[in-house]
Amino acid sequence: MADLDTAHARPDGASDADVAATGKLSEMLERIERARGALYEFHQLMGGADAMLDDVVDSLREAGRTEWADRIGTELVGRNAIEGRWSFQIVEEFDDGYYGPLKDTERALREDLVGGRRHVFEAEMKERRRTHGHPAHAATP
Repeated sequence: MADLDTAHARPDGASDADVAATGKLSEMLERIERARGALYEFHQLMGGADAMLDDVVDSLREAGRTEWADRIGTELVGRNAIEGRWSFQIVEEFDDGYYGPLKDTERALREDLVGGRRHVFEAEMKERRRTHGHPAHAATP
């Protein structure tokens, strides 16, 4: 595929199976990136919601509802999201135990099979699907 730029061209010796496998693992990583984003959103939502409880407790105290203020202050303010963990700890465990090893493995696979190049599978698909000579279908910028 002569029109592919060097950063995305299949290196010599890379088979169709190599390109397909690295492409599939990269696609899987993209999904995990989205899941990680959702996890960070969860983390920020949890932190913001917990901070709002301070206003609830203050309002209840101002209204003379000290029993409720005490109950919410004791039972809910600072409560773990899951056993023993606030949301930041969940994020850290995910990053260290799953995301980090996945990123390292995906990078190592690309290095070994396709010379470290990213999106070789997609670049080849683009080359097959584009209309040569059409200005909106240029191979590269």
